[in-house]
Amino acid sequence: MVSGYSMVFVLTHRTATTADLALLAQMNQQLIEDERHRNPMTLSELEMRMRSMLEGDYTATLFTFDGQIVAYALWRLEPEWIYLRQFFVARGFRRRGVGREAIRLLVNQVWPENTRVRVNALVGNRPALEFWRAVGFADYLITLEMDRTR
Repeated sequence: MVSGYSMVFVLTHRTATTADLALLAQMNQQLIEDERHRNPMTLSELEMRMRSMLEGDYTATLFTFDGQIVAYALWRLEPEWIYLRQFFVARGFRRRGVGREAIRLLVNQVWPENTRVRVNALVGNRPALEFWRAVGFADYLITLEMDRTR
């Protein structure tokens, strides 16, 4: 259990299946909107991409509270680390301890021990950067880009 501001969350987790693709695509679309990512994919394109990732090397872990899916993590085990590609907490459950508890479950129950974890965050996404640092991540790499499309 992890205490939020005024609530205590006991999350359960399970591995997503193809039956969860529509929900994962919807949550991924909200993630893209919330982080103001440039990804222009439609909901059906996101679902096809998610299917491809789950049929490939990626695993999606769903987190449930009181029978409702409230978060997911999409990750892949690399030779030297775990790459956490997507992490999303439903809008109504943010800043209350759900994300922290989900990361704790991944680290303690899902991912192999003694493995580094890497995650990317957009530099302008201050809430995400603050969250990742608060749960134990440290700055390691900055990717620079020159946008020549404009």
